[in-house]
Amino acid sequence: MRIIVKLMIVIMFVLSLSASAQRAKHTFTLGTSDFMLDNLPFQIISGEMHPARIPAEYWRQRIRMAKAMGCNTISAYLFWNYHESEEGVYDFTTGNHNIAEFFKIVQEEEMWLILRPGPYVCAEWELGGIPPYLLRIPDIKLRCMDPRYMAAAERYIGKLAAEIKPFLITKGGPLLMLQIENEYGSFGNDRNYLNRLKEVWKDNGIDVPTFTGDGPTKYMLEAGSLPGSAVGLDSGSSLADFGLANKINPGVPVFSSETYPGWLTHWGEKWAKPDSSELLNEVKFLMDNKKSFNFYVIHGGTNFGYTAGANSGGKGYEPDVTSYDYDAPINEQGQVTPKYMALRKLLGSYLPKGKKLIPIPDPIPTIELTSTYMQPFTTVWDNLPQPVISVQPKTFEGYGQDYGFILYKTQLLGHKSGKLVVTDIHDYATVFLNGVYIGKLDRREGLNSIDLPETVVESPVLEIFVEAMGRINFAQNLIDRKGITDRVTLNGMTLMNWQVYNLPMDRQFIYDLRSSGKTLKKPGVFFKGNFMLSRAGGNLGSDTYIDVSAYTKGIVWVNGHNLGRFWNIGPQKRLFCPSPWLKEGINEIIVFDLHQTEAKPVFGFKTLN
Repeated sequence: MRIIVKLMIVIMFVLSLSASAQRAKHTFTLGTSDFMLDNLPFQIISGEMHPARIPAEYWRQRIRMAKAMGCNTISAYLFWNYHESEEGVYDFTTGNHNIAEFFKIVQEEEMWLILRPGPYVCAEWELGGIPPYLLRIPDIKLRCMDPRYMAAAERYIGKLAAEIKPFLITKGGPLLMLQIENEYGSFGNDRNYLNRLKEVWKDNGIDVPTFTGDGPTKYMLEAGSLPGSAVGLDSGSSLADFGLANKINPGVPVFSSETYPGWLTHWGEKWAKPDSSELLNEVKFLMDNKKSFNFYVIHGGTNFGYTAGANSGGKGYEPDVTSYDYDAPINEQGQVTPKYMALRKLLGSYLPKGKKLIPIPDPIPTIELTSTYMQPFTTVWDNLPQPVISVQPKTFEGYGQDYGFILYKTQLLGHKSGKLVVTDIHDYATVFLNGVYIGKLDRREGLNSIDLPETVVESPVLEIFVEAMGRINFAQNLIDRKGITDRVTLNGMTLMNWQVYNLPMDRQFIYDLRSSGKTLKKPGVFFKGNFMLSRAGGNLGSDTYIDVSAYTKGIVWVNGHNLGRFWNIGPQKRLFCPSPWLKEGINEIIVFDLHQTEAKPVFGFKTLN
């Protein structure tokens, strides 16, 4: 028996050595026009998904779905602020922060990997992935050679490189290529900055090829591309696009780094649903011309918590919805769509004779939840921390807070009624006079003033309860501090001497909530309800969508997990709740609403809409 055991150990060791040798045999380089895998031209067919937007328990299923659609590569943004939430505090190990596990699954599923690690990524993600703690520096400049920004970025790259290094193709891993910054030609022209980032990755042992990604215009490509790095086009949909990139940065491959099967949605808009026929024509062009490309995104996932970003275009401030469904081929809950099936059929038609795509993985089951009775539990007013005293109000960042809410409170002296102006409100606020709700302020609508009514109270109390929504993630307005960004005036008189209450509404804050034990009439109410799940009932292991269409505006938590924001202006009325966040027995829902004081039931549905 001992001889057999020893023989088996030897065999396993030899097989391990053989597997390691096989693993290490691949090479990936940039040819003058093609990507070269093992010295042969290689067409990258990539599907983008983001580990931070997907529960770790679902990573493998989503990766397999990309493979079953016809992809040979996974592309992934990594979000700096997700892995360094506070200065010097890094997380690469817990839950879906564990990117090494994501990389392992990619390799186990026999897929290649492209990484887009920032430091800036856009991605409709809070501040484009840059940590908001940097905004506590009053005169900070981002995405350039500002030494404060670069010191933080280089620390992050050093930490991240250590996580990435074992998975490089040069070390037998799946990682082919890494992006330098993102769409820099849409923002700036600091070539020193781009070259420095490339140098820092190299100094940290990242020896795979690099690429840039920019829109297919002359000025963007001139400002954003780098000699020696492949050129990504967002998107590359014609021979003219590829020809322009070849002319501006010759001698390297050009690919479509973002081919868009869907699009993003802001609050107050209709769901974005681009025409699939244009997408199919574009993919056919790319396949016929053997151009590499990346679906942005093949699966979007969810902006859980406070991670959704915002835009600042022609319409002003445009915050993104919580869902990142994106009308992608694989929907938010991980199911196939008609778009997926059409792309699978198209990509499958280009396979060599006798080759077939792998079967589509089984979907994650879904459940409906019957009406969950909710009741008022407590209010923000009964859970205030000790205030900070400020002569004039400062931003969230000025008080060391990144997300959530802040209450600004002052006593009125002199003017006690009239036109109240907040310069400026970032991003939404409810206004109270002597505890009575007066109205709202809304950056999205350009609404930063309100009329305060006359009062008989000798020293009226003004309260401005401010919600920070997503920080801008694209173009020139990235420095998007939250709260009251300058001052508050009443009839032109600056109001002084404020009590300021930090309310991050993080997991610990929700855990510590105390019941009010009284009738709750002042808006700012937390509602609580419970629902039961049982293994015997067959409803464990299933996802659901929490429907809060009976509520106005706020946040939802299930078992302490922040599902994200809701707002009755739509289009989103349901929030995705993945099964790993549910448990057998009693499950708790907490709904915080900025406006409602009356409880309404919530439901669980199987779909986003």
